[in-house]
Formats: sequence, C-alpha cells, structure tokens
Amino acid sequence: MTLEDALAYARQHHPQLLSALQRIDAQRAQSAVVRSHWLPSFGVTGQLFGATANNTTASYLSTGVVDLPRIGGTRVLSAGSLRPYASTLVAVGGNQELFDFGRIAAQAAVEDAQLEGERTAAQAVLLDVSFAVEESYFGVLAAHAIVNVAASAYTRAAAYRDLAKAGVDAGLRSPIELTRAQAELARSELAQARASGGLALAQAVFAAATGVEDAALDAAGQPKTAADLPVLADAMRQASERDPHLLALLSELRAQELHARAVSAELRPDLSLTAAVSSRAGGGKPSGNGQPAGADGWLPEVVNWDVGVVFTWPLFDATVNARSDAAKARGEVARSELTLARHEQVAAIRLAYLQVQTARAALPLLQGGVEAAHANHAQADARFRAGLGTSVELADAEALRQQAEVQLAMGQFELARTRAVFGRAIAEGL
Repeated sequence: MTLEDALAYARQHHPQLLSALQRIDAQRAQSAVVRSHWLPSFGVTGQLFGATANNTTASYLSTGVVDLPRIGGTRVLSAGSLRPYASTLVAVGGNQELFDFGRIAAQAAVEDAQLEGERTAAQAVLLDVSFAVEESYFGVLAAHAIVNVAASAYTRAAAYRDLAKAGVDAGLRSPIELTRAQAELARSELAQARASGGLALAQAVFAAATGVEDAALDAAGQPKTAADLPVLADAMRQASERDPHLLALLSELRAQELHARAVSAELRPDLSLTAAVSSRAGGGKPSGNGQPAGADGWLPEVVNWDVGVVFTWPLFDATVNARSDAAKARGEVARSELTLARHEQVAAIRLAYLQVQTARAALPLLQGGVEAAHANHAQADARFRAGLGTSVELADAEALRQQAEVQLAMGQFELARTRAVFGRAIAEGL
C-alpha cells in the first residue's frame, strides 16, 4: 500500500478506531437514558391474595424489605382472626414529569459532556493510529534501503572473492587475500540475511498498524516531501486548540464539574402528574354496613380512578452532600491532570521541533558521507584490481561504504519519523 491508501484503510477498518466509534454510540445511548425521564411511564398490575383482614389502629412504615399490604375499611376485631379472605386488584396507571426544577437537565449535561469526551478520545485514537501507520510505513522503506545496501555489498564481495581466487590460482596473490575475501563474503551474506529479516519484521509491523488481516504488508510508492515546519508559536497555539488529548481531558474536567452540580440538583423539588384506573374487591367484612363485593373478593368489580399532582422535595440528605463533595474533589484532580498534560504537551512539541531540525540538518552531511565513501571505495577497488591494494584495504573501504549507505537510509527514516512525531504532537491533519 501507499501511505495514503494505508491511512485511508486504517481509518475505515482499524479495530481501535472501530472500538472508539462504538464507545461514542454507547455514550450517545446513555445520554438518551437521562432525557427519557421526561417521557411518560405506564404500567399494569394484577394481584390476587388470600390473607387475613383484621383492621387495627397499628402504625407502620413502608419499607423495601417487607411488603405490607394496606388493610382498611374492614371490621375491627380486638383479638383478630386467622381466617383468610380473598382480595383482588387490577389496575393501570401512568406518571408524567411536570417540572423538575432543572434536575434532569443537569444530569443530561453530564452525559453530553461525556459524549463529547468520547468524540475527542476517538480523535486521539485516530492520531495515534495514523502515527503508527506513518512510522511503520517509513520503517518498511528504510528496511528496503538496507536490504538493497546488503544485496549490493554481497554482489561486490562475491566478485572480489572470485577475483582473489583467480589471482591466487595464477600465483599473483597471496592465499591470505582469498581467505580474507571469503570471510568478507560470509559477513556480507550474514548482513543480507539480517536485512531480509528486518524487512519481514517491518512489513509485519506495517500490517498490524494498518489493521489488515495479512501477516505482512509492503510499502508502495514514495511518500510526499515532508511539509516545512510551522512557526513554533503557531504550532503551540494550534496544538492547544485542536489536540484531542487535551480536549478529552478538558471534557473530563467539564463532566466532573457538571456531575457535582447534578448531584446537588438531586435535592431540588419535583412535580409530577399521576393517574390510575383500578378495579378491586375484598372478601373481608367491612366495618360498617354492607357486604363484600365481587363474589367475596374473587372478582375485582369495584372500579376506582384517580388523577393527582405529586410534589416532593428532599430537604436534606447527607449522602447527597457527600457525593457532591466527592465529585468536586474529582474535578480538582481532573484540573491538575489537565495542567500537567498542557505542560507535557509544550515540552513534547519543543522536543519534536528540535528533533526534526536536527534530522534535517544531518541529511546533507549523511549524503556527503555516502559520496565520499563511494569515492574511497572506487579508489580501493581500482588499486585492488591493479594489484596495488590489499584485501584489507578493500574491506575497510567496503565497510565504510556500507556504513555510510545504511546511515543515510536511517537518516531519511529519522527525518520522516520525527516529522510524523511533530505532526502528531500538534494534531496536524485533524
């Protein structure tokens, strides 16, 4: 793949990005949960009991631990009776929020802030994936360059071995010239094998970074010339405005502040509308005149309806106050983390800026070193072929040439990599 194709493929298929998008969808669904409190709720119940019906003046509290049915309107017995009576109930009802004094809006604001945080987190993942693709792509190109250097060195070493053998066979050269040439050929063969292994590893890394299912991915084409560095002050300003890592922390801080407000809003009043239609009957004897309706309570034939407005106001709850204080404390932690991230970002941008300048300045020197090494190798080659130079002199020239060519390949990779690091630090491309 070319670099452009690899970046486009990763944006569409990389598992990290797909996971980030799913987190956005999940948080969007979570945000809808809070706003659903404004929607009406309806329910139906059908109940059949066999129970005693001894009405007294005892008082009790409704708890979530023990379900105590209300018994009213039946006759009062001093000692009570263990005789059971039937009791039936069928009801349908609904509830509608009328006014919540901003409680639901405060909770929804928290979810919206977290949704924005997920979006900026996805942008951060996109930056990280793009950088990994670029770095691995340049790594494959550098590995190809090193393979070419090793292959050329092996070809020359084989030719020198043959030339030394011919000279030794003709009695024109000492046998040590042949053994040294053979040793250089073996060293070149080992370097070629290692270069091939390095290329395979780089291709595997490129495949993983791009998100393809293949075990290896080769780099095609040539990357565009790296853009010139912007003014450092402009780069700093751009990063502070667009870096998704900072924006994600800012969203987290905002969410913590809103969460503290939402917790405090739980103590605000609430006004809701309630309505129900029920049909019931009980087999217990009433306290006054009359008989139980509905076949002694087996059939719910007595119809009732109700419509009401319910106002509630939790005046004080120490737990809510403690949760609010805890949320404020977490907000201070988020604020300090944001300050630390901004400090680290400035340092990272400055470091990347200097690294790009250093790599760019070194490139002409590396190119000059290659040219000088080629000239030195050409002279050693001519001397060896003329019988004036030794295999040691030629081996030194060959080693110098290989080192210069490998350093040039690594220098080109370092420039491309550091430029990608700088682009990532300033959120370039978003």
